[in-house]
Amino acid sequence: MLHADPTGNPLPSARDTGNTPTTYSEDDLPEFSPMPWKLQEIRAAIPPHLFVRDTKRGLAWLALDLLMAAVCWRLALYIDPSFKSPAAIRLLSPLGASVARWACWAVYWWFQGLIFTGVWVIGHECGHGAFSSIQWVCDVIGFITHTLLWTPFFSWRISHHRHHCNHASMERDEVYVPKTRSDLGIPQEHGHKIDYEEYLGDTPIYTLFMLVRQQLLAFPAYLLWNVSGQKNYPKWTNHFDPNSILFTREQRHLVIMSNLGILFMIASVRLACDAWGAAAVLKYYGIPWLSVSHWFIMITYLHHTDPNLPHYRHPEWNFQRGAAATVDRNFLGWMGRFFLHDVAHYHVIHHFFPKMPFYHGAEATQYLKKFIGEHYHYSEKPVFKALWDNYNECQFVEDTGTVLFYRNKKGQAIIKPAAQYREGAGAAPASSEK
Repeated sequence: MLHADPTGNPLPSARDTGNTPTTYSEDDLPEFSPMPWKLQEIRAAIPPHLFVRDTKRGLAWLALDLLMAAVCWRLALYIDPSFKSPAAIRLLSPLGASVARWACWAVYWWFQGLIFTGVWVIGHECGHGAFSSIQWVCDVIGFITHTLLWTPFFSWRISHHRHHCNHASMERDEVYVPKTRSDLGIPQEHGHKIDYEEYLGDTPIYTLFMLVRQQLLAFPAYLLWNVSGQKNYPKWTNHFDPNSILFTREQRHLVIMSNLGILFMIASVRLACDAWGAAAVLKYYGIPWLSVSHWFIMITYLHHTDPNLPHYRHPEWNFQRGAAATVDRNFLGWMGRFFLHDVAHYHVIHHFFPKMPFYHGAEATQYLKKFIGEHYHYSEKPVFKALWDNYNECQFVEDTGTVLFYRNKKGQAIIKPAAQYREGAGAAPASSEK
């Protein structure tokens, strides 16, 4: 099945997981073999000017984000006075005025949440050094923007860098590491049929509850308790302990600096609540921040979780194979492109070259997909449908094999690794050269 990419060109994309045949057979699944190229070969296919970082251009985008946030905030100041006024109540009736008031707040939360997320993405650019070739500029702007949005910048930067260096590695990736069959206590079939409903069968209401919980709480839970992170880490691994396994001795001062930023935010919010009231702080700042957490988790989850994307065990993993194991998505259309700085539309190229600035992502992606062909993944599926589908379809991977694909609540996959990768026996080691 072909989809169009964001520029209108047709290309192979993630298969529609809703089209799984009624009669399922592993023999009927298409086979996958990992990409063979070295990173140098892929980089050579992309013009050098697309790797150039322009500090002034980055600052202009940040200034625009801050201006939009200020304008939205200023307009929101008129919502309650306007619709609580006697004139509005006479014109619309008490119920009508109340409905209109909360509708305006919903509009504010939607757009301010997107704008705040765009500011977070600028901090993300800084974390990778993509915002500017001047390191101190990246450090200062990244620290300020992420601290204002409750992210411990330097601590997160360290673990996020390790995620990029090890993406799609079952042994070393930092986030969205798939559960295995044995993690869920599901026995091997060995010729007899497994009742997957017994292990994975949840009601749609419970599934929706778990999905909403993920969207609202997953990022704080990851920072505080390593939820969805590498399961080989100790139990109390978190981003706030300078002695955590996540950090080296030389990085401890950066963790402490990040913690001081969060303490500053705690004090600032407390003072703001004392000055203007907790309800006002929640309406103007709290709910838009919660939107940042939602959008960020949704974006990253859908980048890295899809039935078509492989995960690897040693020795088949290498950097470029891991970079290709992500998917570009048409996330909220023009709003995703403008407010979120293409973070979802062009994420694959970002994993190959994290220091490439976001404003070169669209052009660079055209060169990338031309070179790697079917190993480039793109999906036009509406993102909320994709979120629901992937949450249900991506349940676990097998305990054996060096190339792995998700299985759904029936134990079914939509693609399988070529024979030599299924059990890990006889597979030629992958080149670790980048």
